[in-house]
Amino acid sequence: MRNQGHSWEETRDRISEEITSGRLAADTRLPSEPELCVLYGVRRHSLRKALAALVSEGKLRVEHGRGTFVERAPLLNYVIGTRTRWHENLMSQGLTSSGETLAEMKLPASNRVAAALGIDKDAPVFARSWRGFANDLPISMGWAYHDATRFPDLPERRRDTPSITQVYRSYGILDYRRQRTTVFTRLASEHEASMLMLRPGQSVLVVQKIDADLDGNPIGFSEAVWAGDRVQFTFETDQPTVMTERHSDVQ
Repeated sequence: MRNQGHSWEETRDRISEEITSGRLAADTRLPSEPELCVLYGVRRHSLRKALAALVSEGKLRVEHGRGTFVERAPLLNYVIGTRTRWHENLMSQGLTSSGETLAEMKLPASNRVAAALGIDKDAPVFARSWRGFANDLPISMGWAYHDATRFPDLPERRRDTPSITQVYRSYGILDYRRQRTTVFTRLASEHEASMLMLRPGQSVLVVQKIDADLDGNPIGFSEAVWAGDRVQFTFETDQPTVMTERHSDVQ
């Protein structure tokens, strides 16, 4: 009996997974139909149905006379205001937010971290490295710093309650505001490109921020790098936005 090959659903899912994982990067042109049939072990009519489904899902685009290309991820409009919240930003655009902790440690504050948090140099701080996702696509990564004296068991509370807003509330901080935001661009490091599924030589947006309680006391300082081709920032705040600093070596 003649081998019918993989179904169009299996082929669609395999190509979709390669797009999501970054193995098929944005703007990559797919091979010809005969090559794809061999590559995925599928007959031509099933391949065409799989590709049509991915086009309708917005994962591929057809440029007549040129071929089929991997579509760019939808641009995230991240609004930065006096009450900027990660989960709310993504939820308002129909995106699912998630994150993972890459590293946690307690260390002495550097000059810059101490100045940002309003504490003495070498005072103990909790440092957490993280990566954030929108619909399972990595869009940002960075480090966050908190005063270990003011938040003595923050790592434990953070593990129980992933939302930093909820963690602050557990310490009696019912509301807080963005006090300062600094934004600049640079080329992604090799590690950042790998973690954010970027092509070599792509740019990242670096965002340094300080959050403060309603009395104006700093409660958190962080620096994050964002995939430059997946996000734009809209500022809705009367607080200062600085776009001149070029220091990204937080510690």
